[in-house]
Amino acid sequence: MDKVKKTLTNTHHFIHKHFLWIVLITYFVAAILPGFGLWVRDVSFGDLVWFDKSSVNLSLPLLMLSFLLFDAALGVKTNELRSSVKYPLLLFVGLVCNIFIPIILIFILKYFMLFWHNPDEVQNILVGLAIVASMPIAGSSTAWSQITDGNLALSLGLVVFSTILSPFTTPLVLHSVGFIATGDYGEDLHELASNGTAAFLMFSIIFPTVFGLFVKFLLGEKRAETVKPFLKFINVIILILLMYSNAAIALPEAFTKPDPDLLLIIFIITTSLCIIAFGAGWFIAKLMKAGKAEQSSLMFGLGMNNNGGALVLASMALKDHPIILIPIIFYNLAQQTIASIVNMKMFK
Repeated sequence: MDKVKKTLTNTHHFIHKHFLWIVLITYFVAAILPGFGLWVRDVSFGDLVWFDKSSVNLSLPLLMLSFLLFDAALGVKTNELRSSVKYPLLLFVGLVCNIFIPIILIFILKYFMLFWHNPDEVQNILVGLAIVASMPIAGSSTAWSQITDGNLALSLGLVVFSTILSPFTTPLVLHSVGFIATGDYGEDLHELASNGTAAFLMFSIIFPTVFGLFVKFLLGEKRAETVKPFLKFINVIILILLMYSNAAIALPEAFTKPDPDLLLIIFIITTSLCIIAFGAGWFIAKLMKAGKAEQSSLMFGLGMNNNGGALVLASMALKDHPIILIPIIFYNLAQQTIASIVNMKMFK
C-alpha cells in the first residue's frame, strides 16, 4: 500500500511540474480528436431543479467538476481555514477586488474594442470573460501559494469565501457585463444571471465544497491524509478529462478553420487581463504593507479563477455560441503560464 501511495504521489508531482505542457497537449488532442470529448459531454443523468426553479443538467462534466470541488474541500486543513480570520482586512479587500477589478477591466475593454472590425467577435470575447470573472477563485491558487511559501490560511480563506459567496457574486458580475453586451449576448447574460446559475452553483460548487468539508470533519486530519494520494491522482485525471471534453466543443473549428486575427486578439486580451489581475494582488499587498507570504496569496488568488466551472457553465448554457469558450480556454492557459512565471521570478 505504501508503495502504491508513493507511486501516486510521485506521479502527481510529475504532472504538477509539467502541468502547463500537459494542458497544451490536452487542448491539441481536443482540437484534432474531439470525438470522445463530445461523447463525454453528452452523458447525462437528468435535470436537477433548485428552489428558485432554475435547473441544471446532471451531466458527466458537471459531476467531474463537483468531484474536483469536493476533493479540494477535503484537502482543506481546518486549523488553517480558521486561521484565515486572523487576516480580515486582507481577506475582505481580496474578495472585493476579485469581484470588481474584472468588471472594471471588461468595461474598459468594451471601449477599446469599439473599432474592431467584427462586433460579433467582440461580444463573444466579452461574454467569455464575464463568465470567467463570475467564477470563484480557483482552488489551484492554494497549491501555487503553498509552493511559493505563501500564507496558506489567507489563500484558503479567499477560495472558500469566494465559493460560498458565489450565489450572490456570480449573478452580480453577469448582470453587470450584461448591461454593456449587445443583442442576444446581453439577454443571455441577464437570463443566465437570473435563472441559470443558482442550480449550477449549488449542485456543482457549493454542495460539493460543503460536503467535502463535512467529510473532512468526520474523517479527521489523519484519516483524510491517508486517502489524499489516491484522491489527488484521481483529481488530476478528472481535471485533464474535463479540460479535454470542454475544449472539444470549440477548438476543432478553431484548428481546422483558423481565424488568426481573432485568436491573436483573444491571446492579447486574456494575457493582459491576467497580468493585471496578478499585478493587482501585488499592488494591494504593497499598499497594505503585507508580507511576502500574504503577497503570494493575494497574487495567486486574484490572478486565478475557477476556469473549470466557467467552461462547464458556458458549454451548458451558451452552447449556441461556441466561440465564447475560446477566451475561457486562453485565460486558463494564461493564468497557468503567468503563475509559473511569477513562481520562478518572484518567489524562488
